[in-house]
Amino acid sequence: QVQLVESGGGLVQAGGSLRLSCVASGRFFSRYIMAWFRQVPGKEREFVGRITWSGGSTDYADSVKGRCTISRDNAKNTVYLQMNNLKPEDTAVYYCAADRTGPTYEFWGRGTQVTVSS
Repeated sequence: QVQLVESGGGLVQAGGSLRLSCVASGRFFSRYIMAWFRQVPGKEREFVGRITWSGGSTDYADSVKGRCTISRDNAKNTVYLQMNNLKPEDTAVYYCAADRTGPTYEFWGRGTQVTVSS
């Protein structure tokens, strides 16, 4: 069992930056693919990006490519989402997710709110 807790969300002006963190409890964190998703009320959850267990490979949604970077520190059981040049359309609840293989994810955090003002 893996429990995920996100933090780092908040209110930021357009063009600003935020770094979200997701701390995982449980064993074998380093064996999980970690991903970030986001959701706006009334809309489907949207994939933001993911990182492989080693951190050697990442991929991103086109909507955030070039503005977001996912990294992980397996020693700290933590995955990060660095978001730069934020836009109002990035406003959403951001969720961290984990799975051994993907593309579906078994474990989810409760989310952290990101609000970007124009």
